[in-house]
Amino acid sequence: MPAHFIAISIGFLLDRIIGDPPNWPHPVRWIGTFISKMTSRLNKGKYRTLKGAIVLFLTVLIVFAIVFVIVEFAYSLHILTGIAIESVLIAIGLAQKSLRDAALDVYNPLVAGEITEARTKLSWIVGRDTDKLDESEISRATIETVSENIADGVTSPLFWAFLLGAPGLWLYKAVNTLDSMIGYRDERYEKFGKFSARADDLLNLIPARITGLLMILYAPNKSHLPFLKRFSGWLKDARRHPSPNSGYLEAATAWQLGVSLGGKATYRGRKSERPKLGPGLVPLDATHIKATIFELDVISFFFWFIGTVLGVLINAIT
Repeated sequence: MPAHFIAISIGFLLDRIIGDPPNWPHPVRWIGTFISKMTSRLNKGKYRTLKGAIVLFLTVLIVFAIVFVIVEFAYSLHILTGIAIESVLIAIGLAQKSLRDAALDVYNPLVAGEITEARTKLSWIVGRDTDKLDESEISRATIETVSENIADGVTSPLFWAFLLGAPGLWLYKAVNTLDSMIGYRDERYEKFGKFSARADDLLNLIPARITGLLMILYAPNKSHLPFLKRFSGWLKDARRHPSPNSGYLEAATAWQLGVSLGGKATYRGRKSERPKLGPGLVPLDATHIKATIFELDVISFFFWFIGTVLGVLINAIT
């Protein structure tokens, strides 16, 4: 068990400092290729919901089994080999640095007045149309994406790593990849991706709420509102979001920054409107992107630190 927590800590630091080297093969791409092939074969005809459940089961089983065998074999050779291999598997399953860099890629041209470049870089990380967005809307889209992905890319994978090691982290990544590829409520995927979307909601249920609470407790309070005001506003707004988990992240960020998130957006020419979250005390601008990036760093650290301390204490007691 101590080796397990050492591996998580090394993996966390590796991702925080180095991230994913560009052009390296990434397991998520392999998982995505498998899902694409299974989808093209099975997402047609009758029983799409059942077929989608089969794809979910096979993907999770294969990914978990492969990582489990790799980790167990590595530890059987030597404990240091096991720690090294598990650390790498954990590092490449996290996304602290890549998320930070993606946000900075939008922030830097935006503060330099290069709004066209900022729109282009934003289009790489969001699904909404970006070609007509102004500074405030670019900032909102970036902040919402970073807030949501603090859980998807960092704290939720860490949560499952603390519970089940690298195999648990990659079990989560498999489900999260399925959700991002087929978990849509449209004609093509609504039935086929139903179980994958529900599985992703379930795996994020606890870590998303813990992450949101940590934001309210430890992220810088730019709103200058008292704790109880922010806490009650966070809980109220989080439940208004259409996602059972994302609202806890976006609402926490909105209340800490004193801004308003949500509202109107356009996806492939189709207008969408979500409930507004947060107190809306100040208008959004690029400085709030930088504040959200700092929030990402702070909350990622606290989630890792608290999880490690609790894990070591529980292991010592048992």
